Amino acid sequence: MGTVLDSHFLALTAIVTVGYQLLFFVITALLKFDKVTDFAGSTNFIILAVLTLVLKGTWHFRQTQLESLIHPKLNACTDIYVENCFNKTPSYASLVVLSFLVVTWGLRLGLFLLLRILQWGEDRRFDEMRSNLGKLAVFWIFQAVWVWTVSLPVTVVNGIDRDPSVQAADIIGWIMWSVGVSFEATADQQKLTFKNAPENRGKWCNVGLWNISRHPNYFGEILLWWGIFVASTPVLEGSEWLVILGPIFLTLLLLFVSGIPLLEQSADKKFGKVAAYRVYKRATSPLIPLPPAVYRSLPSWFKSVFLFEFPFYSRNLPEEGSTW
Repeated sequence: MGTVLDSHFLALTAIVTVGYQLLFFVITALLKFDKVTDFAGSTNFIILAVLTLVLKGTWHFRQTQLESLIHPKLNACTDIYVENCFNKTPSYASLVVLSFLVVTWGLRLGLFLLLRILQWGEDRRFDEMRSNLGKLAVFWIFQAVWVWTVSLPVTVVNGIDRDPSVQAADIIGWIMWSVGVSFEATADQQKLTFKNAPENRGKWCNVGLWNISRHPNYFGEILLWWGIFVASTPVLEGSEWLVILGPIFLTLLLLFVSGIPLLEQSADKKFGKVAAYRVYKRATSPLIPLPPAVYRSLPSWFKSVFLFEFPFYSRNLPEEGSTW
């Protein structure tokens, strides 16, 4: 059986994720209720982090991990050695912190998104999906893939029976996470406050962090998940380094698929003919926060190569505003 289906909880977390997302897919499909979609995603991260951390501390996990380590030399192991191995209680301090960071992020984001959609009343992303079961299924499948893949660092780390002391990589990762989650939470709240103000109806958000980045919340999310990965590196060996696919997947997703491209397209269609919006877009970094005066002065090639100002972010901008 291994350590709960496999040695790094990969199969277990895949089964749990598919089952959890399937449950909410059925709810949205039958009841046409889309207020729990984002909540289902963020809470899934919490479930995986807590589940794997709890299983890590069980006797079954420690037994099977020990057997895998000593089996080739089992005959050479004395009863005293085996007993000492079982009696040793690792602290896993840095790994517990890693799971705590994921849970904290998931709770913050999940509650924020749930309260926001309850306030707004409906999620316009699902206007076309409510009557199209196929499109709705694709969304939930993609969300399951997103949760499982991005969770890889904490999932695999919680399946490793190594307990190194806190290292520089842990501290760097925690700092990255702290800065990232602060950016995401602040940007989310600033935009919500801006949109709730009657005088801002029909305007784009360009206050606070949104004055130095067109998508500061995504910058924060990308940074915090790279921080989770960095903090996981002290215990990684061999193929375990493939957990880097988690933050890579998230970064590519937000840069090229369902994050920035969709929001840029929507904003360009709404405000593309407004001169002030075109000025804002030319002067504001798409992701990495920079003072507008600095960003505006940079050459186009530098923006494209290092700051993710891709041409397709402006393909829906009217001609008079598309010259950079």
